[in-house]
Amino acid sequence: MILTYENRNTEISYERKKSIHVPPHLHDAIEMVFVIEGSVELGVGKDLYHLEKGDFGIVFPNVIHHYQVFGSGRNRAIYLFANPTFFSSYIEELQSNCPRIPIIKKDNISPDIEYVINQLIKQEKYNGRLEKAYMQVILAHVFTDMEIIPRESSGKDDVIYNAVEYVAKNFRDEITLEKMAYELCVSKYVLSRMFAKTFHCNFSKYVNGVRLNYAEALLQDSKESIINIALDCGFESQRTFNRVFRKRYKMTPREFRNRAMKLRAGEDGYD
Repeated sequence: MILTYENRNTEISYERKKSIHVPPHLHDAIEMVFVIEGSVELGVGKDLYHLEKGDFGIVFPNVIHHYQVFGSGRNRAIYLFANPTFFSSYIEELQSNCPRIPIIKKDNISPDIEYVINQLIKQEKYNGRLEKAYMQVILAHVFTDMEIIPRESSGKDDVIYNAVEYVAKNFRDEITLEKMAYELCVSKYVLSRMFAKTFHCNFSKYVNGVRLNYAEALLQDSKESIINIALDCGFESQRTFNRVFRKRYKMTPREFRNRAMKLRAGEDGYD
């Protein structure tokens, strides 16, 4: 399941999985997270929000966000994605507004939200009408229980928004800071400082982080060869892919895939 890039292939998708660091990104889906074990930090814009077991978070479409994990134990959550066009009655509000604080703590969350999320995960077969109804319940509580405010401008004059959007759309290709600066009509020095100040890393590390998140999803959920995954993610060679992957995950892509298969089969070893 690809969590973070471009347009999503299904109307609604969800998965129970280990929480990991995900660099700043944006997409056109509604993204929700419900923590079931440990904790995770949800970054929205320039703010960071701490979620623990039983806490709920939501990110509206095309809002820059990221995840960080500081806990050393088991950190797991249910992640849900929904195409906003699937909910015509909310589409205008989703596009023009956002929650002032995008999380609901366990003590304040409606039991309806937890019930609906658990029912979605328990489903053995896809049922579009039922899933849409469940998601409508969650959105109804979001707009009732959370303070909704007009979204700050993130238009085409916002360099951070444009840079993140550019990488999300082009990470599979060969991209450079110079090329992106030219196409966005921005100085490469401005972009370089923006990555360092906003994302606390250089341009190359940010792009590789986006590619690695995509690679992780393919390693877990596809049977593509390692070399094909490396090239599909935008790496120039399998050797480069292996080196960058090992630096983050402390294992090779093949070892990561084998551990993911063991976890799926019910064996211990990944987390």
